[in-house]
Amino acid sequence: MNEPVNEPVIRPAASADVATILRFVRDLAAFEREPDAVEATEAMLAEALFGAAPAAEAVIVEDDSGPLGFALFFHNFSTWTGRRGLYLEDLYVTPEARGTGVGAALLRHLAALAVERDCGRFEWSVLDWNADAIAFYRQMGAVGLDEWTVQPVSGDALARMARR
Repeated sequence: MNEPVNEPVIRPAASADVATILRFVRDLAAFEREPDAVEATEAMLAEALFGAAPAAEAVIVEDDSGPLGFALFFHNFSTWTGRRGLYLEDLYVTPEARGTGVGAALLRHLAALAVERDCGRFEWSVLDWNADAIAFYRQMGAVGLDEWTVQPVSGDALARMARR
């Protein structure tokens, strides 16, 4: 007979979690139809999360069976609120754990962290074709900003912009 699985717990990521985080990032990229877009390495993530000047933070959600997902986030700043905000870069839940409340628990955890840190807002982006995620986020209280669009500049375009 299988032992009962404990309730999932959410904890700050540790340096020992870097390989798991990178695996989840790659799984998320595959889900988002960009399996070859991940340039990050374990060394890069270790430096970004646990180096001398961390650029981001992460939490892991797990139960007795192991890691079920993660969230990676960082602070931004809003001139409109005059306060920093919490920006969710990645949220990933394994296919086996989807629909069990793990994603909602991660969002609630980060919302509580944003409140604790006196953030003016908690925000993230979602692909417009991911109707399931959009519906889930609306159910959790998020409000879409359809009139705003993301304007990324990277790679060669970034280098060209810097030279202008």
